[in-house]
Amino acid sequence: MANSHHTPTEDILKQHLADVVALLEKQKLEETVVRQQEKPRNSPLIESLLLQRHRAALKAKLDQLHAADIAYILEALPLEKRLAVWNMVKSEADGQVLLDVSDAVRETLISDMDTDELLSATEQLETDEIAYLAHDLPEEVMHELLESLNDQSRARLESLLSHEENSVAALMDFNMVTIRDDITLGVVLRYLRRRGNLPEHTDKLFVVDHQNILQGALSLKRLLVNQPDLLVSEIMSRDVISFHLADDASDAARAFERYDLLTAPVVDEQGRLQGRVKVDAILDHIRQQSSDEMLNQAGLLEEEDLFSSVWKSLRNRSFWLGINLITAFVSTRVIGLFEGTIEHIVALASLMPIVAGIGGNTGTQTSTLIIRSLALDLITPSNIRKLILKELGVAAFNGLLWGSLVGAVAFGIYQDKELGMVMAAAMFCNLMVAALMGLSIPLIRNHLNLDPAIGTSVLLTAITDSMGFFIFLALATWFLM
Repeated sequence: MANSHHTPTEDILKQHLADVVALLEKQKLEETVVRQQEKPRNSPLIESLLLQRHRAALKAKLDQLHAADIAYILEALPLEKRLAVWNMVKSEADGQVLLDVSDAVRETLISDMDTDELLSATEQLETDEIAYLAHDLPEEVMHELLESLNDQSRARLESLLSHEENSVAALMDFNMVTIRDDITLGVVLRYLRRRGNLPEHTDKLFVVDHQNILQGALSLKRLLVNQPDLLVSEIMSRDVISFHLADDASDAARAFERYDLLTAPVVDEQGRLQGRVKVDAILDHIRQQSSDEMLNQAGLLEEEDLFSSVWKSLRNRSFWLGINLITAFVSTRVIGLFEGTIEHIVALASLMPIVAGIGGNTGTQTSTLIIRSLALDLITPSNIRKLILKELGVAAFNGLLWGSLVGAVAFGIYQDKELGMVMAAAMFCNLMVAALMGLSIPLIRNHLNLDPAIGTSVLLTAITDSMGFFIFLALATWFLM
């Protein structure tokens, strides 16, 4: 029986992965057995037949899978097996798989493809999808792709590439239906029937004038339930949530969530309709942003392939590890300043980690709240002062509560009233410092136009540890020596 937190889709996906791995292992095992046996004249033929049998079974399995499922399997396989599977994926699915895999894995797949294979894979994609892959494709491939596109598609692609990676333009899709406002609903319905199909996620038709300036939108629901002799202008919505090409994609994501949007139009500075943003693109953006934030908080510079080389992983992780090492030495020097105090009062050595640990946890809670609020644009000049006072108030209350508790425990263990009071005071002070740092570090980084999530946890841990040790040992030296 599946675990409660696993959906049936996840279980099926894992079974697909297990099937692929089993086929690869069977192929490897039989090849090994055949090679170890005495080889008769027809041995190469036997090996060839065995290899073809397993390749056919694996290819048949892959042909049945969705591109997103193949992407999941490729990400879960070591490099050698990944490339073996990748070479068996049908060519017409290559482009979609490249879109669905992570950035790090896409790099390994593209490096295994020659120019003709890349052109074949990308020529099947829509203009916005090519733009998504553009930064990963070799220059010669992009040049040939641009040459192969018609004038309209080339202009669209160049327009997309001219905008920032995290702009609305990067999420834009050109497949949409536009109509005029001076025609009847009956005419619109006949037009849609002649089209034969609608672009994916079409929930509304965009109304434009003769200069392609957005006038409003007509939902399919209104189109179907109203009389066919009514004009579009009579029932269309004129108050339409739209975005500009240069708008931040995260702002668009929040708007989609707030207003429960499925699609939204994108216009240029003159109000001309350029394309639309779909909810699936928004979901992909949110997932990518969430993944990047998790990596940044862990001190990783970029997304890392699970099976990347040791050297590449070292380069990705070394910077913040180096920073962490330097700050650790700072903490040891802080302790070194009070070696005499520790020698006289040995109990301090066992109590120090408590002060530093609780401070680190408090700072992390505060910084996480601030980083999330910054991502949602909830912090403004008008409310930041109240936010700071509130967080310091929470830290002060926690400092009094838990400081008193820890001080009482220290007194109970060591039967030293002054040691208990020092412990309580140090806990209170360090929690206040931790809250202040949890507020300051992400806010300052955001003010400097830096990602507030990157390195915050490393810096915060370093400061709370050093200050925790310093405050505790300084108070102990002052009151107990």
